[in-house]
Amino acid sequence: MSRQEHVHAQQDDGDGVERVTHVPAADAADRANAIWHKPLVQIIAGTLSGSTTQTSGMTRLEAISGRTVGSEKLWMGETHVAPSTNSGDHHHGEAETAIYVVAGHPVFVFPEGEQEKRIETKPGDYVFVPPFVPHREENPSADDEAVVVIARSTQEGIVINLPSLWPDRR
Repeated sequence: MSRQEHVHAQQDDGDGVERVTHVPAADAADRANAIWHKPLVQIIAGTLSGSTTQTSGMTRLEAISGRTVGSEKLWMGETHVAPSTNSGDHHHGEAETAIYVVAGHPVFVFPEGEQEKRIETKPGDYVFVPPFVPHREENPSADDEAVVVIARSTQEGIVINLPSLWPDRR
């Protein structure tokens, strides 16, 4: 059977991305074939969405999520921190977060005991943020924006903004 014979309905949420909403399969082989033949989705540079939870001091842009492409286990996007700016303190709930530094020299700050621990980065570095770990991004450069690509283990960009790196303190 052709792909067209399997497709029951398609949906366009107004974002120009056509999604298959239902693929009937008569047997296990047809179901496997339907899974293997889902379309790839391209997110074009410059079209990322700012319609995701934001944290003060940074701009978070969503590229791949359940909302944008129908992903079930992954969120990806970019974060931009302007020169001489610190983000607010936050964490990402149960999501594991992987960060790739594209531009600038962002500093990632998190609590370790009673002290603030700082990781200074450069383009090409990676940073892993475990679930529920409070942190913030700082851009010490007076001239250059810090840009990172983020991947999370959840389909939506979970962001919990906090009053401090030690949220149990008031």
